[in-house]
Amino acid sequence: MPKSIQRSPRSALILIVIAQFLGTSLWFAGNAAIPEMSKLLGQPELTAAITSSVQLGFILGTLVFALLSIPDRFPPNRVFLLSAIAAAIFNCLVTFIPIQLEAVLLCRFLVGFFLAGIYPVGMKIAADYFQKGLGAALGLLVGALVLGTAFPHLIRALDWQLSWQIIFWITSFLATIGGVLVGLWVPDGPYRRANPKFDWKVLPQLSKIRSLKSAASGYFGHMWELYTFWAFLPALVSYFTLKPSISSSNGLISFAIIGAGAASCALGGFLAARIGSAKVAKFSLIGSGACCLLLLFIPSDPSWGWIFFLLIWGMLVTADSPQFSTLVAQATPAEYKGTALTLVNCLGFSLTIFSIYLSQWLLQWIPITQVLALLLGGPLLGILLFQKFRN
Repeated sequence: MPKSIQRSPRSALILIVIAQFLGTSLWFAGNAAIPEMSKLLGQPELTAAITSSVQLGFILGTLVFALLSIPDRFPPNRVFLLSAIAAAIFNCLVTFIPIQLEAVLLCRFLVGFFLAGIYPVGMKIAADYFQKGLGAALGLLVGALVLGTAFPHLIRALDWQLSWQIIFWITSFLATIGGVLVGLWVPDGPYRRANPKFDWKVLPQLSKIRSLKSAASGYFGHMWELYTFWAFLPALVSYFTLKPSISSSNGLISFAIIGAGAASCALGGFLAARIGSAKVAKFSLIGSGACCLLLLFIPSDPSWGWIFFLLIWGMLVTADSPQFSTLVAQATPAEYKGTALTLVNCLGFSLTIFSIYLSQWLLQWIPITQVLALLLGGPLLGILLFQKFRN
């Protein structure tokens, strides 16, 4: 990238948002292909395994990136570029190797590992461009991630009779484009403070910041609910429609529900500029927790009733994410923002593994509505700890 290139915060944010959407389309690409892959592998239920392999990879990736302070020590735009290319390669590789469960899970794990250089690093780049208005900026950025997450469901819903391989090819191509956008056309932001030294003491120092612990606690409660809701949403929609989760109409409904979260992230960001990130995050976390409980009382008929309810839940379950990340960034010294955001992501995504597998295990005995209602524990504990450390 030529050194003469300069970006205004607005133009940089537009490019980062587009790149974030393109890059994170890799996240649920495997989930969109589960029906075909289940048949090929002779495995009746792959949702927990496929989802958790990506989550585990992301957890290890964020842990490595945080411990080595990679987002703060190296140019974040180059980290984003190389991570997007690597994730795209491993995403696509699954279509060229013999189909075996171990190989599929390894490829999805490696996709997750390099997504650690896309999602939190994208937020770090945005934080380098904004001091004021960071909540609105991250609202758009996380909204792009949500839309990218929903995108594979849209591909499925279009019912183009595409093979499962094409889903992987399309998302790999998009992720590569996203990496190039940031790597070549988004230079370092004006508020970036490079930290070339590797310091083991940074993590204990961060753990002493009370406002950081408050924001992280709320984020952890949010994460207990979010990815389990997303992972089992097709099954929940199938429960209400009495149709297979692979049907095009169910795919479209799943896309709409997850995609609604993109709009709420953006709206929450603009509200945060007026009333503060803490209020938006708290309202959203309480609201999504209430939806967990209300799920037990939602009838399957008429159809517009449960669809409307799930759209509201899809909005509330995501709107707090960028605001908790904003509070994390604001609580952290500039030279450690990348490390803090990455570490909080690491711990938050670690919780999703337990939540997803616990839900999968409970489905053997109780219906999916009761399983997802139990996600209430995450938002409830998150709110309590968020308030405790803020006071």
